[in-house]
Amino acid sequence: MHGKTTFFTRLRKPSIKYALAAASVVAIMTAAVLLYANRPLNVQVAEIERNVPIRVFGLGTTEARVVSKIGFEIGATLAELHADHGDRVSKGQVLARLNTGEQDAKVAKARAARLIAEVNIAKSAANLEKARAVFVQREETNRRKRALASRDIVSQQAAEEAVRDEAVAKADVAVAESEVESAKAQLTDARAQLQYEDTMLRHRTLVAPFDAVVIERHKEPGSVIKAGDPIFTLIVVGSYWGLAYVDEARAGFIEEGQLVEARLRSRPLESFTGRVVRIGLESDRVTEERRVYLRGENPPARVYLGEQVEFWITVATLDRALLVPSAAVHGYDGKQGMVWTLEDGRLHRRLIQFRHRAEDARLEIVGGLPANARVVTRLENGLREGRAAHVTETESK
Repeated sequence: MHGKTTFFTRLRKPSIKYALAAASVVAIMTAAVLLYANRPLNVQVAEIERNVPIRVFGLGTTEARVVSKIGFEIGATLAELHADHGDRVSKGQVLARLNTGEQDAKVAKARAARLIAEVNIAKSAANLEKARAVFVQREETNRRKRALASRDIVSQQAAEEAVRDEAVAKADVAVAESEVESAKAQLTDARAQLQYEDTMLRHRTLVAPFDAVVIERHKEPGSVIKAGDPIFTLIVVGSYWGLAYVDEARAGFIEEGQLVEARLRSRPLESFTGRVVRIGLESDRVTEERRVYLRGENPPARVYLGEQVEFWITVATLDRALLVPSAAVHGYDGKQGMVWTLEDGRLHRRLIQFRHRAEDARLEIVGGLPANARVVTRLENGLREGRAAHVTETESK
């Protein structure tokens, strides 16, 4: 019996040693993991920056403020063209003419009608003078015969005939006067008809409505056109401007007069400047973009309508700003979001208010930050509330 006890005791001693050694290893590893997990983190924090421009990006095209497709108000054969693509024309300059043969004949006929009306007025005026003279004569005769009849020098019948002749002469005067008025009305009608035909003749000549550049010529001589068919597309000289489409979420700070930098797709190495001159009152319901119109201050010598342009609109310049990358903000809703802060060597979560968004996607902090807090700009593994941390590197922009 004593021999058996000694044997089992000898077997248990190595097992206890191994178990204690394993427990020690586990305890050491656990302590090492805990120490590593709770070590102070190295974090990057935002620094105050000065004179930070806030620019809003918009993609658009070059356009013209005044674009007109002009043509004739009547239809006929196109006889002449005096302008072509790229020409500069001045206001009132003849650009095209229609065939005028038929209309020339109508104008000549209207002029002849006016001359006839003028002659008829002269004729009716002469007839009126004649009728008035006859009336004066018959009136005098009637008065004389009535006086003679009262003394029985002439018969009563002769006196009655004199009264009748005076009445007839008076009626002739009234007829002559109406003929004069009728002739005057005919002359007015003839003049109006001539004016109408002259206007229709002028409609066969197309003139420039303003100082313009010809963008396109749509028809060629010999074409039979209808009323309203475009012959030329014109734009007002110097009326070029840019049309930018800006995301509604970024358009709230855009105002008329703000500075714009533009880069044409065909001239990527050059930069052009301008100003915001109009903000569209209606956004695109599908793309959720706002139309912003911009006028260039130093446009290139030649502008191509419809060319793609990149626009950067400076909506503000921050004299002193604290900016944090949007990737370091959790739950950003356009106004506020959660960030990590370093306060007295410890990490904390704070709800921060923002205002502007820079073109590199950094957000301007405007509220919610304690006085001694510094904002973490880069999210690291192991960030948690209360953990120790220290600054290793700051961002500089």
